[in-house]
Amino acid sequence: MVGGGGSGGLLENANPLIYERSGERPVTPGEEDEQVPDSIDAREIFDLIRSINDPEHPLTLEELNVVEQVRVQVSDPESTVAVAFTPTIPHCSMATLIGLSIKVKLLRSLPQRFKMDVHITPGTHASEHAVNKQLADKERVAAALENTHLLEVVNQCLSARS
Repeated sequence: MVGGGGSGGLLENANPLIYERSGERPVTPGEEDEQVPDSIDAREIFDLIRSINDPEHPLTLEELNVVEQVRVQVSDPESTVAVAFTPTIPHCSMATLIGLSIKVKLLRSLPQRFKMDVHITPGTHASEHAVNKQLADKERVAAALENTHLLEVVNQCLSARS
């Protein structure tokens, strides 16, 4: 979603719709009890990814409705997490970067036993098949994270806004 590649630095989506952030999840007594195993659920995953910064706007993925809790699926017993994200426009050039940022946040936050599927919400992007293929390719993701510049951009998306 960052203007580049001949666009003269213009924003692809200069006036995105901004959505209200959902409230913080109240902590239950069961979650505070260290003796009780705490399973990972969709809200916990959503809480991890909701504050990821959009690469184009000074807004979070939640504020742009790129991620929503209803598009997060988790099976703690099967150690699987699936996140569907929706770019703000069908030709978003930064869809792969957004998906990579979500994937990196999950890789850094979840136990290694989890298998992650980060993909574009079906029918919401012109190149969804190509982007999904890139995000599903472990070797491609690993190579991308070896690129210092790309890793720096991902880290900016994951850093807290000041």
